[in-house]
Amino acid sequence: MKHLRSIEDFPKQGIYFRDVTTLFKDAKCIEIMDDELYELYKDKGITKVVGIESRGFIMGACLARRLGAGLVMARKPGKLPAETISQSFEKEYGLDTLEIHKDAINENDVVLLHDDLLATGGTMIAAWELVKKFNPKKCYMNFIIEIRDEGLHGRENIGPDIEVTTLIEC
Repeated sequence: MKHLRSIEDFPKQGIYFRDVTTLFKDAKCIEIMDDELYELYKDKGITKVVGIESRGFIMGACLARRLGAGLVMARKPGKLPAETISQSFEKEYGLDTLEIHKDAINENDVVLLHDDLLATGGTMIAAWELVKKFNPKKCYMNFIIEIRDEGLHGRENIGPDIEVTTLIEC
């Protein structure tokens, strides 16, 4: 926890932002996260890791490489060059949309959705709804950090239909 920075009133008043960039600038933290994520998923048959824009790309790419899986980027509109499908959702500070390439996932894939932080769950729920449109064999969900002490109820909002793991709870 000493490597995790918290910033009050970012990106708007009333939000207490957990800044994972401080974890990423420390090589030992990256190594620990990489090893922990690999141990969680090495025997799950993951074929695709979906990294959520943008901080989910970092450890998502590390994990995809270690698992021998592909990396799929879930991005904001207009960032992917080929044909996409999209899902809009409410965040705690506004409306947003995620897109994935139409040819990114298929029904034989076992998918791990990865993002840096679970707060309300809105972004990940949208990513999961998007991935479910591809009808993959199975899905898992992972976060580096889960905020539990501020009444945000992210895990409860996601529900019991998918295995959710986190590395750090605060």
